[in-house]
Amino acid sequence: MRGHMNNVSSVMFHAKQDIIVSNSEDKSIRVWDATKRTGLQTFRREHDRFWILAVHPEMNLLAAGHDSGMIVFKLERERPAFALSGDSLFYAKDRFLRYYEYSTQRDSQVIPIRRPGTPSLNQSPRTLSYSPTENAVLICSDLDGGSYELYIIPKDSVGRSDVVQDAKRGTGGSAVFIARNRFAVLEKSTSQVLVKNLKNEVVKKSPLPIPTDAIFYAGTGNLLCRSEDKVVIFDLQQRLVLGELQTPFVRYVVWSSDMESVALLSKHTIIIASKKLVLQCTLHETIRVKSGAWDDNGVFIYTTLNHIKYCLPNGDSGIIRTLDVPIYITKVSGNTIFCLDRDGKNKAITINATEYIFKLSLLRKRYDHVMSMIKNSQLCGQAMIAYLQQKGFPEVALHFVEDERIRFNLALESGNISVAVASATQINEKDHWYRLGVEALRQGNSGIVEFAYQQTKNFERLSFLYLITGNLDKLSKLMKIAEVKNNVMGQFHNALYLGDVKERVKILENAGHLPLAYITASVHGLNDIAERLATELGDNVPSLPEGKTPSLLMPPTPIMCGGDWPLLRVMKGIFEGGLESADRGGTVDEEDVEGDWGEELDINVDGMENRDIEDILAAAEAGEEENDEEGGWGLEDLVLPPELDTPKASANARSSVFVTPPQGMPVSQSWSQKSSLAAEQAAAGSFDTAMRLLHRQLGIKNFTPLKSMFLDLFNGSHSYLRAFSSCPVVPLAIERGWSESSSPNVRSPPALVYDFSQLDEKLKSGYKATTTGKFTEALRLFLSILHTIPLVVVETRREVDEVKELIVIVKEYVLGLQMELKRREMKDDPVRQQELAAYFTHCNLQTPHLRLALLSAMGVCYKAKNLATASNFARRLLETSPVDSQAKMARQVVQAAERNMTDETKLNYDFRNPFVVCGSTYVPIYRGQKDVSCPYCTARFVPNQEGNICTVCDLAVIGADASGLLCSPSQVR
Repeated sequence: MRGHMNNVSSVMFHAKQDIIVSNSEDKSIRVWDATKRTGLQTFRREHDRFWILAVHPEMNLLAAGHDSGMIVFKLERERPAFALSGDSLFYAKDRFLRYYEYSTQRDSQVIPIRRPGTPSLNQSPRTLSYSPTENAVLICSDLDGGSYELYIIPKDSVGRSDVVQDAKRGTGGSAVFIARNRFAVLEKSTSQVLVKNLKNEVVKKSPLPIPTDAIFYAGTGNLLCRSEDKVVIFDLQQRLVLGELQTPFVRYVVWSSDMESVALLSKHTIIIASKKLVLQCTLHETIRVKSGAWDDNGVFIYTTLNHIKYCLPNGDSGIIRTLDVPIYITKVSGNTIFCLDRDGKNKAITINATEYIFKLSLLRKRYDHVMSMIKNSQLCGQAMIAYLQQKGFPEVALHFVEDERIRFNLALESGNISVAVASATQINEKDHWYRLGVEALRQGNSGIVEFAYQQTKNFERLSFLYLITGNLDKLSKLMKIAEVKNNVMGQFHNALYLGDVKERVKILENAGHLPLAYITASVHGLNDIAERLATELGDNVPSLPEGKTPSLLMPPTPIMCGGDWPLLRVMKGIFEGGLESADRGGTVDEEDVEGDWGEELDINVDGMENRDIEDILAAAEAGEEENDEEGGWGLEDLVLPPELDTPKASANARSSVFVTPPQGMPVSQSWSQKSSLAAEQAAAGSFDTAMRLLHRQLGIKNFTPLKSMFLDLFNGSHSYLRAFSSCPVVPLAIERGWSESSSPNVRSPPALVYDFSQLDEKLKSGYKATTTGKFTEALRLFLSILHTIPLVVVETRREVDEVKELIVIVKEYVLGLQMELKRREMKDDPVRQQELAAYFTHCNLQTPHLRLALLSAMGVCYKAKNLATASNFARRLLETSPVDSQAKMARQVVQAAERNMTDETKLNYDFRNPFVVCGSTYVPIYRGQKDVSCPYCTARFVPNQEGNICTVCDLAVIGADASGLLCSPSQVR
């Protein structure tokens, strides 16, 4: 066998096929047919010589070493072509069409599909399509640049492999059945589809809406057309695009059994969409995606090189099991995955679907299933706990956890204060008691707050708690404790909270601050004490200000004294009570709740008894008698909780008293979910979504001019009400078209600060400024209109047409005024001045403004002695029925030009040849010349401006692909 141009370095026989592989110093690897001794394929490297070869003993892999490294490669693809039909599978293997029945797991050959005389390398079927009613099979391969074969299977041929028939063949990039006896063939060269019958005769031709390189089945009469960066669903009968979606390059398409959902598989991406290609979720994988199928619950099961995974409808994914070798899923039924391996053998793999069924039940709020699975399944692990916590079900995660620290965190997150108390008691760390106190304070459970502060010996916070709850008796006892502990500042603070002047004077006197003690006693009328202190001070008695009326400094009295905040009684949730039996026994004893939510209840947690402060004082005094030193007091180790006037915290306390239910969905979130209009997304605060919509619809990339408008829309649709000075403000959503008869449960779209009538007023102001020659002001007004239109919402289709018409009108004025201002800056270039004045007259202006533009251009050209061009402007001016003075001047210019119809300077301007003006370079683009346009304002540009920001609207990218302006709910319907 000849072919290499230099020394042959290595030769190997293929492990499974009659193939010889060789490499050489001529920088090539060659594949040979061992039986025919002919070359099949050649692979080359530009700069590296090949030296060695190795063939994998089991897999279809080869390795070749070269000067700079090594490559591992396959000779042909290993994914078998298959088509699912009910309970059966048709697939191609070893040039035979085979049939597999899932229920009986019977596998048999149907018919041979080998084409005589064709090489065996890389010519295996690529796709397979089956029509069950006609028992017909379409097999596509890459042979001859893309071809198909149509086989009609005899009903008695299943199980017999000796039935040979002539297939009907044809060329085409893809072929797929679209009806019972019709199939579609793609012609890539013309980007059209040929619809053929079972006799292989063309019955219809249909052009496709996008350049298509492959077609897939999308329901009866519909095709899913694939291009490089998007897919569309095309109705062949009505020739309508039913849906469109931007995607990475799609390799495989998998429809659910009810045809309501579709999975689009790319190399590393899975996109789940509805039947109209409305995006539901996108999933990215780092390893290649190989295959997938839908299970009976609407979960997409897919495989990568080494895993079987699942994808829920909301985009959550996870691993079901690992794989030793890649497989190709054909069907998922219950806990069984049917698949083909790389050798074309059918396999059934049993999986544990508990995890994704549990997550799916949570997603669909089927809490009865969740309850059952919690009780009967071994669901555990940090991943499941983290998932439940992330998805807002910490109360469910609580029942999977034994670790007290994790239980404590989950209990705080779910608001289960009783479990948090139990866990904090077990942990018994200062930080956990502090966090428990913060959460209990948020819930208004003052008893638990008091208990937590006592555990951390946080007497300052405890004093303030007693102050704001009006518990002055306990505050006075706490002041005595501070005196016993020799805590002067704590004692003084408590005296201030109580308004106890004598105690304050006593503290100041004992601390040696006699002047302060004297002033305090004098101001508050304690004359006896003041005289005694004055005697001790002698000549150092401080003077008091005259003419001042002293007043007692007292903290305000609380409106509500003592007790917990009142809690709402709500319906018991599915996870409460039902899971209590599965929960661990509470470490805090339970007592019945009184009718007024309980009084005089004690907390006893694992033997840690709370005693009255008087008992603690008695013990402290006894300690003082026994030992004068501070160490003998033992106060640092005492637990100092006073009486609790609150219900005991217990594991089952929530069975009768419930915390306030969580708030519902914010109105802005509801607006964002329901609307596809950029203005309403901005009003809802979803700026990112609004920007994405504007980019997709209008190609807008420069959002700087729209920033202030986004903020105005958001602020204009929200208001705030102030209730009390101590309470946060209440947000209020302002809805469009609200009335007193509106249903409170139906949300109207947000009120918008910009409307179409405002643009009409701005347009009139722009016209007026243009008439008076205030071009800078006019340009500002017209640009403001262009920037506002993307954020305007109208109701009817007629108004939509008016908005689109307004864009064109304003665009013409912006372009014209920009050229006129540019002309006035170029005083040193008379030729360019004349050109810009001439171009201005070709903008589509109102008649009065067109007259002024013509008059200006006529004057500029006449002064530059370009009489022929000036005469053209004069004649056009006369056609507009100008006023007498303008008409007289125009006639004089025409008469002067007729005597000498010449131009002194040559201009880049030909009024006889229709043209548009480039919005960036201000040069004419004559009819027939190539140009690009702005997808928003439709301004035209020379081709080299493509990709730049439009200089007319200052928003969109020139030449960008955009779907068009969407400014009305009527367009969405």
